[in-house]
Amino acid sequence: MSSSHRAPHTLSDFDFVLPEHLIAQHPAAERSASRLLDARAPELVDRVFKDLPDLLHEGDLLIFNDTKVVKARIFGEKASGGKLELLIERVLQDNEVVAHMKVSKKPLPGARIHLCGGVKNGGFDAVLLGRWPDESGPLFRFALQGANNESPWELMDQFGHLPLPPYIERNQNAEEDPDEEEDSERYQTVFASHPGAVAAPTAALHFDEKVLAALKEKGVETAAVTLHVGAGTFQPVKVENIAEHQMHSEWYNIPLETLAALERCRQRRGRIIAVGTTSVRTLESWARTGQISGDTNIFITPGFEFRVVDCLITNFHLPKSTLMMLVSAFAGYKHIMDTYQHAIQNEYRFFSYGDSMILERRR
Repeated sequence: MSSSHRAPHTLSDFDFVLPEHLIAQHPAAERSASRLLDARAPELVDRVFKDLPDLLHEGDLLIFNDTKVVKARIFGEKASGGKLELLIERVLQDNEVVAHMKVSKKPLPGARIHLCGGVKNGGFDAVLLGRWPDESGPLFRFALQGANNESPWELMDQFGHLPLPPYIERNQNAEEDPDEEEDSERYQTVFASHPGAVAAPTAALHFDEKVLAALKEKGVETAAVTLHVGAGTFQPVKVENIAEHQMHSEWYNIPLETLAALERCRQRRGRIIAVGTTSVRTLESWARTGQISGDTNIFITPGFEFRVVDCLITNFHLPKSTLMMLVSAFAGYKHIMDTYQHAIQNEYRFFSYGDSMILERRR
């Protein structure tokens, strides 16, 4: 197990100082006009995302995550009038959902809450059933009750807001959100097709029809997996000993045609290029368990042995996040820290609406 430290990595190793003005609040004017830091080799090259097809070879296979972000953020109040906010993470059976709840004092099981004014005022209600997945779980289980027995999907679509990350400042709870139209188009990939995520697979936001057409012309094959990104992707790691961190769980699926594309790529000795950390986590979960569908809580840290992915296209991640650990495992800790320093010095834009980089797996 090679590592740039003799001792195992601790949380502080993945910290860095990021000037606040580098956190992108809006997307680039055009998807593929964002910057691309070519960090495949120690010598870093500043490029533009639309250059990507020139960096790939005929016979390579790009794997996207085709999840679709749902309007899972919903504002409401308790019977007492106290304000609250739900972030619906998963839809269960019988109009039940699992959600994060932001509220000053948690209501008790059996309590009825009123969302978007409640049923009586044109919105809908929810009854708190308990915690999830067990009595001490971090999430809450609710039964949703719309005026016309609408499904949770219909209620989210009608009353919800896109759950933008906490570092993007918006006025979603106001009468009017001036950024709503831009966000609903741009915080979604052009190939999003399976609703269920509460965060976008952001590396894929840079792809537009022009880039996809140029890749096709080059002879680069594309295929999709689905991983419904959960809010846990933004949860900071709080333990210095990273082995103690409890990784969140997310649902994934790999279609049979994608398995066939992976096999064809292997036969022709092409490279498998994951678009985003969620595609990496999906493919490497499958390689470990043999399961093409299910929940994964895979936690990738330096020393991890990658079995599928050769290259990775990814955005710039938060300090001390599990994603910083994943890219360090993939491309080498020192190389990643050097790459991040270069990005900061050259004023790359960070996080979900920011720029991206391309990395090669360290052999």
